[in-house]
Amino acid sequence: MTRDFVVVGLSHRTAPVEVREKLAVAPERLEQELREIATDRGFDEALLISTCNRVELYATSANPIEAAQSAKQALAERLAQGQANEILYQERGADVVRHVFRVASSLDSLVVGEPQILGQVKEAFDAAKSAGTVGTLLGRCFTQAFATAKRVRNETGIAEGTVSVSSIACELAKKIFGNLEGRRTLLLGAGEMGESAARSLRQTGTNLHVINRSEERARKLAAACGGRAVPYERMSTELAEADVVIASTASPKFILTPELMKGVVRSRRHRPLFVIDIAVPRDVDPRVGNMDNVFVYDVDDLQQVAEENLSVRAREAAQAEGIVEQEVESFLNWRRSLELAPTIVALRKRFGRIAEEELQRTLPRLDAGSPADRAVLEAMGRSLVNKLLHQPLTQLKAGAGEPDGALLIDAVRRLFALSEEEGSGDERENDAEASVTQLTTASATGPTGDSK
Repeated sequence: MTRDFVVVGLSHRTAPVEVREKLAVAPERLEQELREIATDRGFDEALLISTCNRVELYATSANPIEAAQSAKQALAERLAQGQANEILYQERGADVVRHVFRVASSLDSLVVGEPQILGQVKEAFDAAKSAGTVGTLLGRCFTQAFATAKRVRNETGIAEGTVSVSSIACELAKKIFGNLEGRRTLLLGAGEMGESAARSLRQTGTNLHVINRSEERARKLAAACGGRAVPYERMSTELAEADVVIASTASPKFILTPELMKGVVRSRRHRPLFVIDIAVPRDVDPRVGNMDNVFVYDVDDLQQVAEENLSVRAREAAQAEGIVEQEVESFLNWRRSLELAPTIVALRKRFGRIAEEELQRTLPRLDAGSPADRAVLEAMGRSLVNKLLHQPLTQLKAGAGEPDGALLIDAVRRLFALSEEEGSGDERENDAEASVTQLTTASATGPTGDSK
């Protein structure tokens, strides 16, 4: 049976951040998680994407319906009972290909056009390769997804303007104050998201302070962005003096807790503090937002700002969607040829073997058994096979290009009881177009090679 794609997951479109963080997997855990999932669930291939805005499990299986259910169960184990049916989405077949092409091209992101997602998808792909859970289908699918994303960025202006969660966070900070010049901004975290935020803040004239558990990393980032690095131990003091806090650490636990913030709030003497938490899992305990004069925004609160930016790039996004559709069709054509060639080879072997068996039974019954007679009979057998296969293979070739082509190919294999072994060997790698051309051309000639 033909293997097919499935994807099950959740994103900012279906689940709030407090749910997404339950499924989030740290980058260093991706390989181990994949090995366990692939082994426990019996997937042929598997790949796991985990970002601040989505967690998605991709797989291939000869039984995609069961695989989708199994993938859903793997993610549902971390959710509250009954929650999975409400927030987990799933796709199969060509819809999976389209989905991953759109994800890599940042058309399904919170901030359409943001560049970080492509790097995150590539990291997930590398983790799957290291885990040994990527094969021909997922390998080709994701490789072409990367090429699609490159086309989108090169051929459209979708990445122009504010195009990252970090820069959207900075825009929100500017909306709050009108102008950040002279304001004190504290950046918690010097990773990729923190670096992106620092680059955006550099243009605002804010007084930037950077805190990170690695003080050396904080110093490098601060120096590159005209800010000042602060020791991690001075966090409470910095919080008491800041106007805006942007939190983007990779901590699995809350960094800003009510216990920590009680003293901070007292020392601020009713001065408002705006905290923008762009980390998943979150850095800020949601209870902090209930404290006097502390206003907390998380990644889901950035949606309105992101939508305002999208309206500017709507035309570019439409062009990008067109590129995605072109690439999806290109991939599906490759997929169909991959499935078609072994079926053609198997049919040739099956009919050729039958012709040879009948020839061996017939020859002893003939009075004339000279080499010349045998050659004529062999040629006649080949001609009969070619003519019998001509119309079925013509229809198979045409039908394989349709959306339900995989079902047609599977039906042919079932109808003639073709085994995988019959389509294996060196011929399996031949291009389907060449195989079909060879057969249909042969069927147009007679036993001696003359035209009909």
